[in-house]
Amino acid sequence: MYRSREWIFERIRRDRRLDPTVSGRVLAQRYKVSRNTVAKALACPVPSGRKKPPPRKSVLEPVKGFIDAMLREDLATWKKQKHTVDRILERLAGEHDFEQASYSTVRDYVRKRRPQIVLEAKEGRRHLEGTVPQEKRPGEEAEVDFADVWLDLAGQRRKCVLFTLRMSYSGKAVHRVYATASQEAFFEGHVEAFRALGGVPSVHIRYDNLKPAVKQVLFGRSRTETTRWVAFRSWYGFSAFYCGPGEEGAHEKGGVEHEGGRFRRKHLVPAPEVDALADLNERLAAIDMAEDARHIHGRPTSIGFDFEQERSLLAPLPADEYDTGIDLMPLVHRNGRVTVRQGYYSVPAKFIGTKVRVKLRANEVWVYDGRQVVARHPRLTRRYTYHDILDHYLEILLVKPGAFAGAAALAQARAEGGFTKVHEAFWAAAKTRCGDKEGTRMLIEVLLLHRQLPAAAVIAGMSTVLKIGSISTDLVAIEARKAIENSGMEDAEPADDTAAPDDEDENVAVDDSHSDAGAKVISLHTRRLPPDPRPALPDMSKYDRLLMPVTDTRKTRKGTSA
Repeated sequence: MYRSREWIFERIRRDRRLDPTVSGRVLAQRYKVSRNTVAKALACPVPSGRKKPPPRKSVLEPVKGFIDAMLREDLATWKKQKHTVDRILERLAGEHDFEQASYSTVRDYVRKRRPQIVLEAKEGRRHLEGTVPQEKRPGEEAEVDFADVWLDLAGQRRKCVLFTLRMSYSGKAVHRVYATASQEAFFEGHVEAFRALGGVPSVHIRYDNLKPAVKQVLFGRSRTETTRWVAFRSWYGFSAFYCGPGEEGAHEKGGVEHEGGRFRRKHLVPAPEVDALADLNERLAAIDMAEDARHIHGRPTSIGFDFEQERSLLAPLPADEYDTGIDLMPLVHRNGRVTVRQGYYSVPAKFIGTKVRVKLRANEVWVYDGRQVVARHPRLTRRYTYHDILDHYLEILLVKPGAFAGAAALAQARAEGGFTKVHEAFWAAAKTRCGDKEGTRMLIEVLLLHRQLPAAAVIAGMSTVLKIGSISTDLVAIEARKAIENSGMEDAEPADDTAAPDDEDENVAVDDSHSDAGAKVISLHTRRLPPDPRPALPDMSKYDRLLMPVTDTRKTRKGTSA
């Protein structure tokens, strides 16, 4: 059976953990690899980028179900009147129009599959229904599962998932909510749980056959695991125990199955109303800490008391956390969006036509320019949906103000509350005074102030300007800085000098509320537009001498002209 390099690395590291005295030669002979490979596995849990091609699929994949049905029919017939390989080939060709397989291929499959079908038929004999109590040892085992949960997220009812990791001995559980049951959420839930517990279960963690971990369910408890999952387990140094498929397998991890439903009914009813999943997860972390005082039915001690006994028995955490996100390099389209998992996210307009680095996380999508995060979006869960940020399109809208009213980013900002009633009132007043085009451009210049000043200060400046009745972008900036100064924010930079008021000056204004103590001048040290990215102009003083007249120093004779 094919074993990936990740699986071999994880086994080598596991054997060294269980027996620190085992030599590299023994490990190399045990797994039939070179000692260099053993040294690489012990040095780093994640193998290098070399990958082997996956095994080819069998040509019988489309008709395996039909062959199995024929072999099951033989169980109820006379032993001398069963399907032969030739008869199976004839039926496949006549009934299913399948002739791609050779005689030897069908023969080998029937030889392997017929005993398995006989064993499957013998399963399910009558037995007594019931459960057998289990005794768990401290710090050894845990259980993980996802459960569906409904939330009112940013004013919309959405279906999310509740990740739960529960220690089998103490019942200590860690809960987190994610947008989807993706592999990123699966990994991040483990990282959050290990951080909250302060360690890793020393033996194994029980799972059902989740897609983020298992690609294919094989015979018995054998599974074909995803390569990232194998690398993740090797990074944290724990083993996985996979329960049987279906309802019967759910009883093998009944603790976390019950815990997910109990926590949902206890703390998530009615549906929580939150603006972001990060806020909800902070609330769940506080609930998990408070539940340490809870007593599980039939136990005299609390969860927190029992967990203190197994805290020191957990395996230590690695020095660095595993990067649960996925790095992507999408192209920024002409509409200022990137496509990530069939969802569309806006980025600043200056990146149009270039490729940007995107970090796909469990609940968020981060867009990078080098090492700087230039955009953060909540992760979308439905295909062909979008999330736009109005600030990303302001430079384009300055040139095309007519596109502002119907912009999708404006509708998104209104729905999320970023474009307030004060913005609407200022926009209407600006259009009344200067017309639709110039009034819209004036509003866009005010929106650009949000990059330099706090949002509350800009909104306060617009409110003051609306009360005065003098619509001006410069006045909004002046009043915003006065609001910052009055609130004690660090961004306020009042000037020390004084000057006479000048209504025509765009850069100064007078605070009349303190006229008895002397006028206070507030200077706008930043423009309302983004700074000019071009370098400073060169020094032209040397070239000015070229414009000066040249004096003729040659001596001239008397009576002659020079």
